[in-house]
Amino acid sequence: MIGIIGGTGTGSLLETYPITRTELLKTKYGDAPTISILEIDNKEVAYIPRHSEGHSVPPHKINYRANIEALNIIGVNQVYATNSVGSLDTNIQPGDILIPDNFIDFTHNRASTFFDDKVVHIDCTNPYCKDLRNILIYSGDVHPYGVYIATEGPRFETGAEIQFYKMIGGKVVGMTGVPEVVLAKEKQMCYSSICAVTNYAASISPTKLTITEVVDAMKACEEKLINLITNCVKNTDSKRDCTCHHILDEAEI
Repeated sequence: MIGIIGGTGTGSLLETYPITRTELLKTKYGDAPTISILEIDNKEVAYIPRHSEGHSVPPHKINYRANIEALNIIGVNQVYATNSVGSLDTNIQPGDILIPDNFIDFTHNRASTFFDDKVVHIDCTNPYCKDLRNILIYSGDVHPYGVYIATEGPRFETGAEIQFYKMIGGKVVGMTGVPEVVLAKEKQMCYSSICAVTNYAASISPTKLTITEVVDAMKACEEKLINLITNCVKNTDSKRDCTCHHILDEAEI
């Protein structure tokens, strides 16, 4: 099954497509938000709101393990995840969409693995599924690559931090992309991120960043985001196999 992890600005998917059923799952890591099974292009697509119902859970408190485990339990093996981000490059403007090809992790207080009781090392050279990235790039007007900088939040970054992230190669910065991508990889899911640019990061723009600016920009980007998700679901073979599905084959699990 195809899964969508929805961040800010994707709730209208639930109004756009019929909900055939819902799933409310308790996992060993805690309760997951209600998963809605949508019908898109005659395919079952599982939608889970990352921040729970009503966008009530802040980025640093999201139970990423419960969310990924719940999707895994119902049979999701391909995930498109939306993330609102700030731009570190004036050529990547608010309203644009970027498909990251790598990340640098500056989070520091999150449960980031399913393997707490055994030694398992997964390869993260290319953390995002190449095939899903290509589908996204083919399906809409997007920036096809860029490094995602993951920060802890919930505060916005300082100007000095942003200048450092820019210096080390970052293109966008956000608070929700990690450890989600790593956890999906540990569950042998294909995973790709859709970064919706809502603002220029601190010190990139001369104006002060506010949460109102982020929310307003996300609303403006919503139609483009929904269209991209619709197109990529249409272009995704639900039964495709991938090397992502076999990443643990050589590990002693």
